[in-house]
Amino acid sequence: MNLTGNWSYPTAIRFGAGRISEIAEACTAAGITRPLLVTDKGLADMDITRRTLDLLEQGGLGRAMFSDVDPNPTDQNVDAGLKQYREGGYDGVVAFGGGSGLDLGKTLAFMAGQSRPLWDFEDIGDWWTRADPEGIHPIVAVPTTAGTGSEVGRAGVITNSETHEKKIIFHPKMLPVQVICDPELTVGMPKFITAGTGLDAFAHCVEAFCSPHYHPMSQGMALEGMRLVKDNLPRAYADGADLEARAHMMSAAAMGATAFQKGLGAIHALSHPIGAHHHTHHGTTNAVCMPAVLQFNRPKAEKVLSQAADYLGIQGGFDGFAAYVDELNAALGIPRTLSELGVTDPDLDILVRDALNDPSTGGNPVEMTTENTRALFEKLL
Repeated sequence: MNLTGNWSYPTAIRFGAGRISEIAEACTAAGITRPLLVTDKGLADMDITRRTLDLLEQGGLGRAMFSDVDPNPTDQNVDAGLKQYREGGYDGVVAFGGGSGLDLGKTLAFMAGQSRPLWDFEDIGDWWTRADPEGIHPIVAVPTTAGTGSEVGRAGVITNSETHEKKIIFHPKMLPVQVICDPELTVGMPKFITAGTGLDAFAHCVEAFCSPHYHPMSQGMALEGMRLVKDNLPRAYADGADLEARAHMMSAAAMGATAFQKGLGAIHALSHPIGAHHHTHHGTTNAVCMPAVLQFNRPKAEKVLSQAADYLGIQGGFDGFAAYVDELNAALGIPRTLSELGVTDPDLDILVRDALNDPSTGGNPVEMTTENTRALFEKLL
């Protein structure tokens, strides 16, 4: 099978091994003449990043990078990046990396020409209309993991450094203009990152599929995204150089993030405050939360997850699906509890408050309350 294509849903995607070579062309197509490459601290000195900077320079687009990005990016990272961006006179962003680099890069491009503060654009009601659309600069997104799917998203998750709450900054024009999905960039991922990011993609698909909102296109993408993860994540974990498995996982990540336009749920509502307060890896935290949330949602999700099990070739309906998730987590070395993940002495009152305030709660099939959310956290610990 030739795993190469040019896609336009939900944006223009250049998919295939080796297509990072087109980075300068993608910037030109996006109208960027002076890009700032935004990535995280861990990627700043890696060969794939240096090569991308070389390609930009060879394309006559300069060589500039901002990498002061934390694993859970903060408003302080945004402020530092905006200072460099504005002082450098850049006219677009190459968002490069995993979810943190992509989210921070997209947020910098969004904020580049805004006069209002960041938190005025939180994903609440129509707050996005406060933004000056002419002040939003173009984005080229280049994922180097296969998990968040932020390359096809219209938002960025930023942690408030004072309150330690994760906030979603949203605007339709935060959707990257051009995306390069090159599975060769993911070959060097460590096993635990392959597992955590891959299960993040799976969580996106599962939650979108279970969401009670109406979006048939997302429903189909979520179901096929689950199949791609089931068939390819164990392969990518076992052999990091399996380029076919890596390519299918990049597809699953983009599909999951497109699918969750239909909604997310309790997995993410719990995971966001845990990550914000205890600095855990987002995808791995989702994986730890998933088994308990599946049981929590059983009264409303049993039918749809039984349908998913049939499609995935899993015997036993809902129980078979839940058992498969347990087995997959174990095979990929995922901790069984938040305590094993490193969450110690949590303030449950704060975690429950933040979970219920998270916009992901709106897509959960079972209504989340103070009492049942606290019980979920206690079970996970």
